Amino acid sequence: LMGLFLLQHTLGTLRLAELYDRARVCQNRGVLYAAGGCILFGFGAKAGMFPLHIWLPKAHPVAPAPASALLSGILTKAGVWGILAVSCNIFRYDAAWGCVVLALGTVTMLLGAVLAVFSVDLKRTLACSSMSQIGFILVGIGMMGLLGEQNGTAARGVLLHMVNHSLFKLVLFLCAGVVFVNLHALRLDDIRGFGRKKPLLHAAFLLGAAGIAGVPLLNGFVSKSLLHEAIAEYGGGALMTGVEWIFLFSGGLTAAYMTKLYIALFWEKNDEKTQAAFDRLPPMPRSAAAALTLSALVLPALGMISAFSGGVAMLMSSFLHFAGEAENIGALNAENLSGATKSLLIGAGVYLLIVRPLLMEKDKRGVRLYVDRWPKALDLENLVYRPLLEKLLPDLLAVPTNLLDKLADYARVVLGFVGTFMARVCDEGIDTVALGLWRTLFRRRRKKQPVPIGNRFTYALGSLFNGVVFLLNRTLCRRHPITTNFTCVFAAGFDELSANVKRITLSISFGLLLLCIGLYIAFSYILH
Repeated sequence: LMGLFLLQHTLGTLRLAELYDRARVCQNRGVLYAAGGCILFGFGAKAGMFPLHIWLPKAHPVAPAPASALLSGILTKAGVWGILAVSCNIFRYDAAWGCVVLALGTVTMLLGAVLAVFSVDLKRTLACSSMSQIGFILVGIGMMGLLGEQNGTAARGVLLHMVNHSLFKLVLFLCAGVVFVNLHALRLDDIRGFGRKKPLLHAAFLLGAAGIAGVPLLNGFVSKSLLHEAIAEYGGGALMTGVEWIFLFSGGLTAAYMTKLYIALFWEKNDEKTQAAFDRLPPMPRSAAAALTLSALVLPALGMISAFSGGVAMLMSSFLHFAGEAENIGALNAENLSGATKSLLIGAGVYLLIVRPLLMEKDKRGVRLYVDRWPKALDLENLVYRPLLEKLLPDLLAVPTNLLDKLADYARVVLGFVGTFMARVCDEGIDTVALGLWRTLFRRRRKKQPVPIGNRFTYALGSLFNGVVFLLNRTLCRRHPITTNFTCVFAAGFDELSANVKRITLSISFGLLLLCIGLYIAFSYILH
């Protein structure tokens, strides 16, 4: 999605028909490569491309057989189609882009085949095989970029292998479904010998296994031969020679792991009781038998009718942007037969020298059992992704987070100190100014009091009350005379009242001053 956003921003369109012309005149190639990289990894995850393949071997063993057929035949091809859409339009004839896709495809092709060789589970083996075959297709896409306008052979091989792989896996996963529905098991030790007396299942699985291994006269031979010819056409010295041998070696590994499955299912025997139970199982339903038979017969048909295969390849010529007629597209020439023979001989050697001695050992009863020899420490999810996402990435993100937290703490301290200082300055300053004004400009001048205590009013009022008290003491209050001097009482009360009034006046003045300042600021803001 981020790649699509970048493309829309840089090229102004996402229409496939307009991308090539706009990308060709785009000056900012770095942004295009960034967008293409995002899209490549997004669709590559859907296709099962290294290093985003980890979901594929884990999804197939737990999915029902029809879902596995759809996963391998359609979902992964949707990812490949996305990679093709980018490669054939934005980066058409781009050698640098072709090198990147070729490198990723080579690793995916080889790693998937190695994982399949070491797998001892039927559907996991087929899942790793899907990853490897996606690698073959990606190698062809990479060669389309490297060969430039002479990419017809690679383009035809890519398209045919996409179609062929979907058909291979349809047949093989249907066979795996038949096994699982009857046994509810997928480990080779549990299912060995299941197909010994099941000729239809035997023939269908053999056609699927031989087709994906590239045996001549089957459709896998045609598409793999085209991809091999594309590598041979480019040449390129030692590096491309290495890619070519990895291609042939991966094809040999394909033959080795399919031979492992074929022999375990149809030639090896289980223990007597279990094998007898296998042999007594009823045949598959007619609908399942018809679906399996029709799917399997398509494989040799596409392989032997090379003209039809050429027509299939030409259907997508406008999308893949290659021209020219398909010449000798499935011919049994010496070069094609030589490549197929090398792969099949490598497969036989791997099966005899690695699979049989390394993956099988005898138990206490002398029965040879399949053993999972793949090191658990090499699991990419536990080795890289989980430590990266759960430990390394949080630790890396914690560094700037802690730095920002500390900066925020320092900022709070500094701003708090500055704010407190400014508040104290304003508070004390305003109080000082107000008090100074009160003691200077607004200070009332006091006259000298002509009375002994208090002012004239309090003294007169106190003297009046004292005269009344004198009369009462002479008449009614002789026994308990009143001794209060009301002149002092009224003087003290007036002084206290004056002080309170001064405090109230001072507070009101301060409030009015702040109100005036606030009104001034508000009106200034409104006027501006």
